[in-house]
Amino acid sequence: MPTGKTALVISAHAADFVWRCGGAIALHADKGIGITVLCLSFGERGESAKLWKQEGMTLQTVKDVRRREAEDAAQALGVADLVCLDLGDYPLDFSRDNKMKIVDVIRKVQPTFMLTHSQYDPYNTDHMNTTQAALECRMIAQAWGHNPGEKVLGAPQMYLFEPHQTEQMGWKPDTFLDITPVWEKKRAAIECMRGQEHLWEYYTRVAQQRANHFKRNSGGQSGGRDCRYAEGFQSIFPRTVDEL
Repeated sequence: MPTGKTALVISAHAADFVWRCGGAIALHADKGIGITVLCLSFGERGESAKLWKQEGMTLQTVKDVRRREAEDAAQALGVADLVCLDLGDYPLDFSRDNKMKIVDVIRKVQPTFMLTHSQYDPYNTDHMNTTQAALECRMIAQAWGHNPGEKVLGAPQMYLFEPHQTEQMGWKPDTFLDITPVWEKKRAAIECMRGQEHLWEYYTRVAQQRANHFKRNSGGQSGGRDCRYAEGFQSIFPRTVDEL
């Protein structure tokens, strides 16, 4: 049943939301939370090597293929709304006008929480630039003086999902989410990303490793809750509690 709550995933490229937080999307969608995925690009230049190796390939064809993959994956995960801005990639274009498009989406969605990339990624600056832009756009969406009369954003937590080479990124997870109940949905979404088949088993192993961390931090290996698949996240802002 819909809860009226929403969440927003800001994904630099068409497949990022699948590898890195597909489980979180499916899990919360099952709980009735409306998930919007904002894809800033299709990863058409930098993350579509398999397609570019085909003779006669064109940029538009690559975009079309990656869009369909993202749409299929979003459907598998239960995404309520997939928004594709087509800002180009390698590099992403974060002009002022494009940032305002992101702000518009944030204000429209009014998310309870947001998810995006790590703050540092020397292997793919599209990722870390997306996070910087997401933080800036979150700030703008909170400003009463930006487009007065619109509903301003509250203070949603922003979670950073796991980068590809974790040790190089300074990413330190402080939240582990058990995605075992929805793993089959995430795996189905992963397999929609046919242009990056080389990552299917890699991100399956990541989920299994994070499950071990979930178990160790839920009471210890002997007393903790069992978990087969999990995702890790790093929160940006302090979390307020009534008791520990």
